[in-house]
Amino acid sequence: MSNLSDTLFDNLPSGAVAIGNFDGVHLGHARLIDHLKKKAEQVGGPSVVFTFDPHPAALLHPEKAPRPLTWKNRKARLLSNLGVDIILFYPTDKQLLDLDAKTFFDEILVKRMRVKALVEGDNFVFGKDRLGDAEHLLKWTQECGVALDVVPGVEYNGMRVSSSFIRSTIAAGDVDLANAMLTAPYRIRGMVVHGDARGRTIGFPTANIEAVDVLLPGEGAYVADVFLASVSDSGKQTRKFRAMVHIGKNVTFNQNLPRVEAHILDFNEDIYGKVIKVDFLHRIRGVKRFETVDDLKTELSADAQIAREWK
Repeated sequence: MSNLSDTLFDNLPSGAVAIGNFDGVHLGHARLIDHLKKKAEQVGGPSVVFTFDPHPAALLHPEKAPRPLTWKNRKARLLSNLGVDIILFYPTDKQLLDLDAKTFFDEILVKRMRVKALVEGDNFVFGKDRLGDAEHLLKWTQECGVALDVVPGVEYNGMRVSSSFIRSTIAAGDVDLANAMLTAPYRIRGMVVHGDARGRTIGFPTANIEAVDVLLPGEGAYVADVFLASVSDSGKQTRKFRAMVHIGKNVTFNQNLPRVEAHILDFNEDIYGKVIKVDFLHRIRGVKRFETVDDLKTELSADAQIAREWK
């Protein structure tokens, strides 16, 4: 193992550990974390989440790797909000991915982390080629006296909650369903860049957002909250504004390049070059072509009203 992975475990107190990607931090993760905290209290140690950066799929199959639902700091914040004591982001590399499940268990969990208890989901797999599972863990933990809890998944309206299912709902634009399965509204971040300023000419100026590093919701118009960081005499502050966000092509003006554009309500500041974070709250409609600019303005006014009133 690399020196970096060695130092990751320096001075780490032994406790209860849960391993996984935790992408999105959804209701299934929340149930697992609840069990983890209880197990940590039983064994007299901290609750520890062991996750990966980057996602192993980004190294194993980069062409097939899914777009993430959260970035590192966002994931850490969401897990902390659930009450996790320690979050370890293991630096994913080929050395790690080449470890078979038994070696991972023996060398990392038992030898280096001195784990007292493990808490995993019923569909947990690990190790090279994903050959380790809950059945293997049961055998190995019994052999070395480590406690193990296997936590069943969570269902929402008859559907199992998972990062992959949530990813598909977001890609389809159904942020309402995704948010019902997440522990916080779905969020993206990006940089505000100059656009063609067409929105300003019709009374709806927009912030054009690029360099988004997580999955974009499907095309459509959305109710959203946007967050802008600013620095004042009292320190760094984050301000929240209501917005309507359009994702997709502007077919009314024959613009063929898809864009992410946020019209921030009751806002008139220069934020070019700033990082903006956007929470998607509700999908208003799909992308439409309008016959006239007046028709577009009427629709945008209606969208803005929905955004303003959305609770």
